Parts: sequence; structure tokens; C-alpha cells
Amino acid sequence: MSRRTITTVGLIGAAGVGYYFYSAGGDPKVAQKMAERDASRVSGGGKEAQKQGEEWASRAGKSVDKGVADAKALGKDYEKQLNKTVGDVESKLSHLKSDAASKFEGARKDSKQEIDNFDKTVERKTAEAKSGVSSWFGSSK
Repeated sequence: MSRRTITTVGLIGAAGVGYYFYSAGGDPKVAQKMAERDASRVSGGGKEAQKQGEEWASRAGKSVDKGVADAKALGKDYEKQLNKTVGDVESKLSHLKSDAASKFEGARKDSKQEIDNFDKTVERKTAEAKSGVSSWFGSSK
């Protein structure tokens, strides 16, 4: 350590001793008792500060626990709402799917009937045209 640091620490210590001697009226035994009493207050204050810290930690822990419980409850509420919404969507999707399938089946039947009608018309018209062309060439059909 430097000489300056040693000197500063010595002066602070001498000032402390001087304070206790002055407060005790110059009696060294009374000054020692006062210093011991102050030292016990300081160490006892540490215990009180520790108790205060533990109390604050307990309060903070309770607040965190309450926050976690509230978040869990809110999560459960959202989960219920989500499950209900998913159920509604699945129900609607199933309904739309069956509706689309029935409409498709109806359209398929209608188009099949239209194709059959077209085929019959084409066959009939072809037969008529064939008989007309055959009459030109002298066939009796």
C-alpha cells in the first residue's frame, strides 16, 4: 500500500477513537462500551435487513406465484375458446363438404344425362343424314 493510503486509514481510525472518547467524556471504559453497543447495533441491523429482505422476497414470490396462476387460468380460458372455435369450424367444414359433394353428384348426373341426350341426337341425325345420302346414290335404305 502507498504511504498516503496508510496515513488516511490511520487518521480515520484516530478520528473514530477520538469520537468515542469525546462522547464518553474521556473515560476509556465508557468509550469501549459505547463502541461495543454501536457494533452490536450494526451487526443486529444486518439481521433486521436480512429479515426485511426475506419478507420482500416472500412478497415477490407470492406475486410471481399469483401471476403464474393468473396466466395459467387465462391460458385455460383461451384453450377452451380455441377448442370451441375449432369444433365450430370442423362442423361447418363437414357441412360444406357434404353439401359440395351432393351438388357435385347432382351436376355429374345432369351432365351425364345431357351427354346421353346429345349422343342420341347425334346418332339420330347421323342416321337421317345417312339415309338421305344413300337415297342420292340409289340405295333403298
